[in-house]
Amino acid sequence: MSEWVTDTPAFAVVGKINMGKSSVLSTLLEIDNDKIVRVSNTAGETTRCQVLPLEFDGREMLRFIDTPGFSRAVEAMRAIQDLHGTGTPDLATVREFVTSQLEQGEFEDEARLLQPVVEGAGVLYVIDPSKPIRDTFVAEMEILRWTGRPRMALLNEKAENEERLQEWRTRLGSYFNLVRTFNAHHAQFDERRRLLKSLFEIDETHRDRIKQTIDLIDEEWRQRREESAEDLMDFLAKALRHRESEKLDEKEELEHRKERAKEELKKRYYASIEKLEEKTYEKMLKLYRHQLLKVELETDDFSGLDLSSEETWEKWGLSKSQLILAGGLAGGAAGVAVDLGSGGFTHGLGTLFGALTGAGGAFLKGDSLPELKIDARGVSFDGESKKVLVVGPPASDNFAWILLDRALYHYGEIVSRSHGRRDEEVIDGESPGWVRGFSRERRSKIQKWILEQLKGGERKFESEIFKELVSLLEEVQEGAAP
Repeated sequence: MSEWVTDTPAFAVVGKINMGKSSVLSTLLEIDNDKIVRVSNTAGETTRCQVLPLEFDGREMLRFIDTPGFSRAVEAMRAIQDLHGTGTPDLATVREFVTSQLEQGEFEDEARLLQPVVEGAGVLYVIDPSKPIRDTFVAEMEILRWTGRPRMALLNEKAENEERLQEWRTRLGSYFNLVRTFNAHHAQFDERRRLLKSLFEIDETHRDRIKQTIDLIDEEWRQRREESAEDLMDFLAKALRHRESEKLDEKEELEHRKERAKEELKKRYYASIEKLEEKTYEKMLKLYRHQLLKVELETDDFSGLDLSSEETWEKWGLSKSQLILAGGLAGGAAGVAVDLGSGGFTHGLGTLFGALTGAGGAFLKGDSLPELKIDARGVSFDGESKKVLVVGPPASDNFAWILLDRALYHYGEIVSRSHGRRDEEVIDGESPGWVRGFSRERRSKIQKWILEQLKGGERKFESEIFKELVSLLEEVQEGAAP
């Protein structure tokens, strides 16, 4: 059995140094770890072939082979021609060249990259079409053609010069079974899937195995969406039900203690929401195998929102009219649902924007909190009479929609990030934009569930909302207009 090629369909990714071979592999295999696939601008980073399997449940379905780049293609081509003599060199001659050069080392890079090819691997030839066609590229293509192996050329960047791009396509078409454009730094799931599907067309002997692999990839992404929907639903439910509380000793100066407690509870409340959100995004990043992508949150992200500001209404959540149509909560001037008393929570949420420019907006700007409701009965802790201050969530029903809007935005950034990139990107959450495009039926359905969470009662409608969220995440993944 060959060192590089087994019964598993194998494809060697070849090309000139720094054409983007490693970026293509990283995207195909969803690897953004340089310890596994080194993506670098430094010439000659890949000096030996490396097997990179595409596995599911421990079973290797496909294998890709990262190879050294061509370094002396023109000279190697001439050496193969000299070895063959008259006529056109064939696979046997290329194999003889590889065997001899692995021993002598004059064309070591060429011999190493060709070794898995002569042993039976198909070829994915990566080229940057912004480069002019030179003799060295023609030599590479000639050598690969002589192997007779299934071959596909990948244009790894879109050339700004359309004439040059067409020139590349025409020339590549003479040497390869198939030519595809695949920008590894921007390719998303659909492009990755289409490229793998193209392997059908160059390697019909493994057609069933490749189709099975694509089916497994589709199933994997379906499971990821469902798991993400579960995490998102759990986050929203916990965030909407979350309260922060503080016991007050009646012997203390109540008003002084109350004001201090309000500010402390406000900070604790938003820090808790931030932590819930961070954990949700951490799960999504892990699920989609991102190590270099980060989500940046600040504790005052929510408390800094000003619901009295037109800019806020234009950017995040639902519009005022949409909130009303969705069955918005009553009493928008309450700001934050705050209680003093027997541990119960206030539900004094009137018509949504009866006074959005009043206390609620002031609270979300971080100004003074609205007056607290006090239950004179108090509660008993360890036999002592206490009063309890409870805060959360913001009374404005748009807060729930803002949470959802932000989550959908972050999910979209996570699923659209290519693993071929090596920059450490931070998602700052500054670009909103999904929930306002919802149909009235979808808004009403989600709003009904939001109200149930705010009540803190039984978690109803979860099956219905789960299906809705799965559908939403699929739309975000596909880049559908919100």
